[in-house]
Amino acid sequence: MPNKKSLVFFDFDGVIADSFSAAFTVSQMVHPHMDREMYIHRFDGNINEAVEKSIATNEPRTDVHFFEEYGPRLMQCPVFPNMKEVVQTLAKEFRLIIVSSTVTDLILKYLKLHDLDHCFTEIMGNDVHTSKIKKIEAALDKYGIPPTECFFVTDTLGDIKEAHHVGIETIAVTWGYQPKENLELGKPLAAVDTPEALLKVIR
Repeated sequence: MPNKKSLVFFDFDGVIADSFSAAFTVSQMVHPHMDREMYIHRFDGNINEAVEKSIATNEPRTDVHFFEEYGPRLMQCPVFPNMKEVVQTLAKEFRLIIVSSTVTDLILKYLKLHDLDHCFTEIMGNDVHTSKIKKIEAALDKYGIPPTECFFVTDTLGDIKEAHHVGIETIAVTWGYQPKENLELGKPLAAVDTPEALLKVIR
């Protein structure tokens, strides 16, 4: 491979699954005070830390379990146009691993629904660890791959920060949870507007 990359980490929500509306709807059920802008900026860092801070400073509804409400809604969300084909193409050339803040079983169920589960070597959800830094480090250690041979594909500034902490180059996609101007604050290698452009940058 000319770029000497062998592993591509993928975020899930907002990169593969068009799930923003579903996730925002459930988050508003838990935190009725939260508006769209507040929700978007929760992803400027690790979402789990934002949730913990919100719980400490506000009174969330304790009768709503996020993933119980989110799971059925997620299964109704489409894959972003052309992303299925791009993932299937990349899977023939690279090792692909999902690193996400959604729980593993929901991600696997969604991927099976869309015939994408076979494309990923591993799925590391929020149940594996709440830190994407820790999950990335564990994967690099497991497969014996240095950070310089990887990309992380994401739609949030928080993910860019965590990937850069490990020394991995990032590719930001602009069709997800955060706008391009927000993503560029993290100085990704590239910010792409289409799955076809994503494929070109990775190759």
